[in-house]
Amino acid sequence: MGDEVQQLTRAFSGLGGLGVDEPAMVSALARWRGQPEKRSGFRKGFPGFFTSHGEMDRCEEEYMLHLAAEFARFKNLMVLWAMHPWERDARLAHHVLHQHHPAAIAVEVACTRSADELLGARRAYQALYHHSLEEDVAYRARDKPYCNLLVGLVSAYRYEGPRVNEEVARAEAKALGTAVKSAAGGRPLAENDDVVRILSTRSKPHLVETFKYYKEIHGRRIEEDLSHGREETLLEAVLCLAAPAKYFSQVMEVALRDGADQHEKDALTRVAVTRSDHDMDEIRAAYQERFGAKLEDAIAAKAHGHYRDALLSLVGAHHQQ
Repeated sequence: MGDEVQQLTRAFSGLGGLGVDEPAMVSALARWRGQPEKRSGFRKGFPGFFTSHGEMDRCEEEYMLHLAAEFARFKNLMVLWAMHPWERDARLAHHVLHQHHPAAIAVEVACTRSADELLGARRAYQALYHHSLEEDVAYRARDKPYCNLLVGLVSAYRYEGPRVNEEVARAEAKALGTAVKSAAGGRPLAENDDVVRILSTRSKPHLVETFKYYKEIHGRRIEEDLSHGREETLLEAVLCLAAPAKYFSQVMEVALRDGADQHEKDALTRVAVTRSDHDMDEIRAAYQERFGAKLEDAIAAKAHGHYRDALLSLVGAHHQQ
């Protein structure tokens, strides 16, 4: 592992004035997929890029800007990939709040990370920006109809065991149905106290059961009821909590469309980097089931050069030319 770390460090450094070694980086993406401990070793062995802050190796601002400029073709992919996951999530959330990026990014961080990963991102946010993530969300999104929901989601520390109280899950499915009916033409669902409480406190297995009962009781999936109104952020939260592979496959499909805007295109890098070590195989399967094509084929058709190769390495597929 030591030789691999040294090789990647040289590739990032551009030693000898020859610039960064993009092929070496793409090779590392493929070899180190699903092995976050190797990236941790790389960060600890590269003090010019990272400094230790407790449990997190923080990226130095000046060098990060240098790398972002060097990696124009990589669209910041390598910078995000190299970061500690807590710092990466903190920076993604900060972009949402301070640079008018879509709220969906904060929803992803809040709803698809484990309880400890989200707590780590909140700690990193404080270290980087000297504010809590919760207070920034509460202030920056104060005029948004989803403010209460988003504050609840980023503040969560969910139970992660398998136990579910079926009686409570059924009762809360009924409560969600009542909230949906009462919201028609009135107060946004994302401001409903029951909705916020259920989505921001219950475990993910509990929510899966709740949504199953919702369909049994009301005859429709909750996503169907949410897709017809102004509840985009709430719908994103439901999918991220209960069906993340389906959610991320949809995000990537939008990113690969001909008419995708810049925020949508950026999601391709974000999802590839953040999900590569977690559920990318499930995302690829969900993409093929929903859209009738292989994700790797769609990426190969749209992306180019080392950026394309990097994306294909992160999604764990070897596209045949």
